[in-house]
This record gives sequence, C-alpha cells and structure tokens, in this order.
Amino acid sequence: MQKIKNYNIAQLLMQLHFIPRKKRSQQLENVEKLLTIIKPDREYPFEFVVFRITGHRPRNLPECEPLQGSQLIEDLKIFIWKLSGQVAPNVSDQKEKIYSVEELAKFANVSTKTVTRWRKKGLIAKKYIFADNKKRLGVAQSAVDRFLAKNPEIISKAAAFSRLTPQQKKTIIKQAIRLAAKKNMSRYRVIDHIASKLERSHETIRYILLEYEKQHTGKNIFDRPSGVLHPEEAAEIYRLYTHDHSVTQLAKQFTRCRSSIYRVIKRRKAKALLAVKVEFIDSSEFLAEDAFEDILTKPLIELISPEHPHIQPSSLKNSSLTEYLKALKKCPSLNREQEVELFRRYNYLKYLICVKRTTVKVDNISSEILGEIEDYLNQTDALKKFIIESQLRLVVSIANKHAGSGINLQDLISEGNFSLMTAVEKFDYTRGFRFATYASWVIAKNYARKIPAESARFDKAKAGELANVQHNLRTKNTSADIIAVEKARKSLVEVIKDDLDEREQYIIINHFGLTGSLIRKNRKTLQQIGDDLELTKERIRQIELSALQKLKQMLSIEEFELLMK
Repeated sequence: MQKIKNYNIAQLLMQLHFIPRKKRSQQLENVEKLLTIIKPDREYPFEFVVFRITGHRPRNLPECEPLQGSQLIEDLKIFIWKLSGQVAPNVSDQKEKIYSVEELAKFANVSTKTVTRWRKKGLIAKKYIFADNKKRLGVAQSAVDRFLAKNPEIISKAAAFSRLTPQQKKTIIKQAIRLAAKKNMSRYRVIDHIASKLERSHETIRYILLEYEKQHTGKNIFDRPSGVLHPEEAAEIYRLYTHDHSVTQLAKQFTRCRSSIYRVIKRRKAKALLAVKVEFIDSSEFLAEDAFEDILTKPLIELISPEHPHIQPSSLKNSSLTEYLKALKKCPSLNREQEVELFRRYNYLKYLICVKRTTVKVDNISSEILGEIEDYLNQTDALKKFIIESQLRLVVSIANKHAGSGINLQDLISEGNFSLMTAVEKFDYTRGFRFATYASWVIAKNYARKIPAESARFDKAKAGELANVQHNLRTKNTSADIIAVEKARKSLVEVIKDDLDEREQYIIINHFGLTGSLIRKNRKTLQQIGDDLELTKERIRQIELSALQKLKQMLSIEEFELLMK
C-alpha cells in the first residue's frame, strides 16, 4: 500500500476522516485543483496546502520545513486516492464519462500497465462505485483530457503500440532456446538480449517465455525455473530450513541459486516475526534517552545461571508427579530487587521489539534489524522461562490448597502453570507489588473459572479473600456503585477529549470501550482501529502508548485504573 511520506500531510488526511462526508467530497475537489497548480521545482508552505484544501487557516499549525513541489505532488496523488476511497461517488451520478482502468486501456489501445505508468506521470485517478456496485479505481474524462494536453507525446507512443503476433512470439521462443542452450547466459541476460534486439521491453519477453514454460510442461527453456516462487514452494523451503537443511541443500533441491534461497528465508522470517503477538507493560522510563544503556547494558544481577535445571511447566505431563516435585527443589527464587529487574528488562525488550517491527518491510528488510528482533525475542523467551521457573513451587502450593473432592493434583498443577504464564504477561512491575501476590490471585481465579469442581468450592469466604487481593492490586474502591463509576467514566471521556488530539481520542475511546456502558463496553481491537484510520496495528499501538503516557500525567491513579479496567 502506498503511503504519504510527509508526516503533516498524512496527519491532515487523518483529520479529514472525522468530518462529514459532504464536506470531505468538497475537499477532495479542492485537492484535485491544488494538484494542477503545484510546480515540481518550487517549495510550498504547509499553511498554503491546508488553506487550499480546507478553505480556512487553522491556528497552532506545526512548524515544518517548506514542502518540495515534486514530493508534494506525489503525496497529493496518494491523498486523492485515499480520500476518494472514503467518499467514493457513484459513476452514474457523474456528469462526465468515467473510465475504469481497463476501459481506458482499451480506449487508448494500451495495456493496463501503461495506464499505471501514466498515473505515475500525473494522470489523476480516484475511486468510484461502478455499475456492479463495487468500488474501483476510475479516471474522469476531464482528467484524461488534461493529462493528454500536458503529455501529447505519450498518447502518440501509446497509439503506435502494437501487440506481438504469434509468429513473432515463436521467433522469440526459438531465440531463447538457442541462447539458453549455450549455458553461458543467465535467464536475465537471455531476456535482456532478445528485448534489446527486438526493441521490446524486458517484461514483455519475460512474460512470453514464462507462458511458454507453463503451457509446455517438461519443455523448460532454462535449466532453472523462473525467479518467481509459488507460495507453497517458499513455505516448504522455510520449513526445511528450520529443520536444519542447509542453504546449499535447498538450492540444489529446488534448483535455485543460494541468494534466491536466502531471500526466501529472510522474507519468511520477517513474516513470522510480524505474526508473533507481542504486548508489554509500558513504563515512562522506556522513553528516557539513556533507557537502553540503563536497562540493558548494565550487568544483570547474577540470576540466570546455566547450572540450574530448566524445567518446562508442560514437562509435568511427561514425568511422574514425584519426579516433578523433586526437580522443583532446585528451582531458583527471587527477591524483590531481582524480580523488578527481570520484569523491567523483560518488558523493555518487548517494547523494543514493537518499535523495531514498525520499520520492517517484508520485501526489503535489513538483515541487521531482523537479527536484532530475533535476539530480543530470544532474550525475552529466556527471561520469561526463568521467571516462570522461579514461581513453579508457588503453583504447587496453591494447587495443594485447592486439591480434594476427587480433583487430580497433577491436573491442578498443570492448569496453574498455564495461569502462571498468563500472569507473567500481565504483571505490572511498576506498581510495587510482588509478582507472587498477583500470580496467586490469577491462579486461584482461573481455578474457580475453569475447574467445575473447584467452582463449587469457591465459597463466599474465598471470593472475599480474592476481592481483597484484587483491591490491593488495582487500588480501586470495589464498593463503588455502578452509577458513580458511570459518572467517573463520563468525566474521564471529557478529560480525554480536552487533552488528546482527535486521532489519540479515537484510539483510546474505542480500544478501551468508553463509548458503551460499564456493563456492555463497545471495544475495538487495535487491528480494527488501524483499518478505520488506515494505519498499521503497530503504528496504532505506538500512538496509544504515547496517549497513555499523557493521560498518566493528567489523571489520578483511580481515574487511570478506571480507564485500564
């Protein structure tokens, strides 16, 4: 997806998302008019752009460098494309002819790729709703006329374009077979040689040869297949690589060069990293200039010793209960200082992963960034494993208290171990509580919810005990009635509207369900909000973190807890 490069122009588009549709349609016309007067070799102040699009001069505009005309033209074309997607008009309502891309290509006797190249040269295209009730890209007759008037040589070249005859295609195939048989020319060089000789594009020759190989299975022109891998092949290459197949072996097996295999592996790694769910407990110290040095580079207290046995919580299924309990005696224990240091580092590493992933582009990823993200993930896995191991004895202790009435202790311990894993992800180390206190509450709560027999034993006394724990953890008056809480929530919304910009308001209000009632909250996921605002999920997460930082400074502890509830 194309993106607007100038931050302020992108922000302006985002703000237009919240105004009435009719007004957006008018502003879309204003952008089109603006685009016709921009000169590539001139500079334009941002205030000028805002005025020409919106019709007024807002106060407190951000200070920014003048916009270079050539880049402004590119951003405005994307601006038109995205804004037209929000207010796409019906073709039948237009006073002039609207061409689809295919119709324009047929009208001009060119390919759709040529029309795409025209768009890059200045042909304005917008989204319309066509007769089939589908939203597609279209070009108005007036836009075509303006483009042709400015570029008379383009249409003359396009009109002279002629498609290859069947005989010419046969000639190309014969030449390719002859050149490939010499074994001293790569596929690219063969195609380039023929394209140059016949004065055709490289892509045209490549496509003809590719079609021939598809239609004549077993009669490949080249020893190696074309550079385009099917998704199934790429998935299999990555699967085999993760199962200790070397790049050399894979290159031979799939008849590819080593660099091609490396590209596939790197792309698949990037996709896998982007798919990993990473959430962290935010802290203001992560934004400090020296956070990296302060949190990661200073020596960690001697905690993770290679000598102590690593016990997977799931290993209980593969050993007897006696053996498992015996192994737990060698598990480490943590004091408060060690615990805070581990959770601090654990969440900061996940914060770094989220920040780094916003720079990842699957088709053009830096190996250095990829390596950093993998290293951070490995470190977080090691820290999480160590924290869990330090609390496995706690799980057994709680499970013992809840055993009885025919409930299997081994099942209770297994269930408690999974609750412990969840607690590690959700624990807020910045609030001063011991992790064991929070984990005990999570484990006992999940026992009551997931184990039927335990639900029957979850009497009022235990419920009151857990309520007290929850009270201490959340520093919230649990006796507050619903009416009072509803009033507090409405007051909270007012604070958000007064102190956050429109985009931050939209994210916070919708993600934390402040538009519904206390009982039935209308929440949206980060992905849904990203789709609404045409931003990535990770970008939404970053904006949300920034907004929460502001709210932490303005809200009381009780108000902030109400928001996060």
